[in-house]
Amino acid sequence: MSDEAVVEDTDEVDVPDEYKMSLSVDIEEIGPCRKKVKVVVPRVDLDFFRDQAVEELQTKAEVPGFRPGHVPQALIQRRFKSEIGDQVKQNVLIASLEQLAEEHSLDPINEPNLDVEDLEIPDEGDFDYQFEVEVRPDFDLPDYTGLEIERPMREVTDEEVASFMRRFLSQYGERKPIEEPAVAGDFVNVLVKFTRDGNELNSTTATVELKPTLRFQDAELADFDELMKGAKAGDRREAEVTVAAESENMEMRGETVQVAFEVKSVNRLEMPELTKEILDRIGVENEGELKDNIRNSLERQITFQQRQTAREQVLSKITASADWDLPEDLVLKQTDNALRREMLEMQQAGFTQQQISAREAEIRQQAVSTTRQALKEHFVLDKIATKEEIQCEPMDIQMEISMMAMQSGESPRRMRARMQKSGMIENLEAQIRERKAVDFILESATFKDVPAPEEDEYTAATISASVCAPEATTTDVEVDEDEADSDE
Repeated sequence: MSDEAVVEDTDEVDVPDEYKMSLSVDIEEIGPCRKKVKVVVPRVDLDFFRDQAVEELQTKAEVPGFRPGHVPQALIQRRFKSEIGDQVKQNVLIASLEQLAEEHSLDPINEPNLDVEDLEIPDEGDFDYQFEVEVRPDFDLPDYTGLEIERPMREVTDEEVASFMRRFLSQYGERKPIEEPAVAGDFVNVLVKFTRDGNELNSTTATVELKPTLRFQDAELADFDELMKGAKAGDRREAEVTVAAESENMEMRGETVQVAFEVKSVNRLEMPELTKEILDRIGVENEGELKDNIRNSLERQITFQQRQTAREQVLSKITASADWDLPEDLVLKQTDNALRREMLEMQQAGFTQQQISAREAEIRQQAVSTTRQALKEHFVLDKIATKEEIQCEPMDIQMEISMMAMQSGESPRRMRARMQKSGMIENLEAQIRERKAVDFILESATFKDVPAPEEDEYTAATISASVCAPEATTTDVEVDEDEADSDE
């Protein structure tokens, strides 16, 4: 028989509910929304967890010459020193962090940056560890009842329905190559090169519609339709753009970059006929039902704009509670998350993908300030939702997904799978909770109806690329059909 001892995998040790550690905790403010936490676990607590681990091993360890449960503790401690040490460290950290959360209001935003591998429980004396953690800002909420809110009002016109219907149906149309010179509304397939002082910064290929404005992730080109007017395959057009003041590439902020468009082909959109096949793909019985759905979608967009306007007014009225600073690294880390949430809101409100893409490019050019404001709104509304016990229910999520799926012509099952894969379900939950908080505030508000500005015609095209970064990013996530089936 081998002299080697055998020990089965063990779960973490059960700690009695009444047991309370004698922790020494020091919490220090080290910057906006950031704290440094120092924890000292006294020897008496370490001995308690070590005794628990030894006792647990004693009942399960198989040691040659001894029956299970009858191995002397001294032998257990000697033969399983490493296993006992790992078990004690795991349970001490779990128990101390749980007690820390109960006794101190840290309210963390993210997991603490605690490197567990570098921590060692000493054989003698106390055990101490420390970590830094980002926390929610601490502020007082003012009275948010009875606010006076201006509400923009307007009716959806038949002309708007017809215009939106054309944009909506264009996604089912076919782009056909033409030999004629390009005109506004045509699509050009181009190789785009960005250079500065003769040095190439980035390049990309894209098919882009001729619109008055062309947006990149960190720059904007005006009069794009005029620049490309009359272009044919083989033509080259050049322009200059200024890198956005909030570009991720700080060295390039405000710099002038040359943009060259090499035209590969010109395409013109051929609108689809409203056949039964198209209607079935959209999910409607006839043209009348489609128009009704579009009108409903436009009305949801008005509601979206009203909510956004109300939200802005609500936040502006409690700026005394939102004058705290946010750390720059937190803002930068949350940029993509904030962007995804606004894109999600626009999807829910029924905006087209072209409108969403144009807004995405606009936001990316002002990423830092936009995210900072979005985070402040989130913290304020989240605190109100917590105070008023406002929750997001599963049915709320299902209804939102169903509406977005209907708008995009996608099945709810596939929409949910795509959102789960991209991590947007969590965004949706937070978004619904914040929207409920705004609605709660508006229930006690008084409204003054004012004329809403006329809706701007969609005038921007987008290329999802940065003029000065080699990798383009996007908020879209593809989902394999089989994967969506498995997530159902």
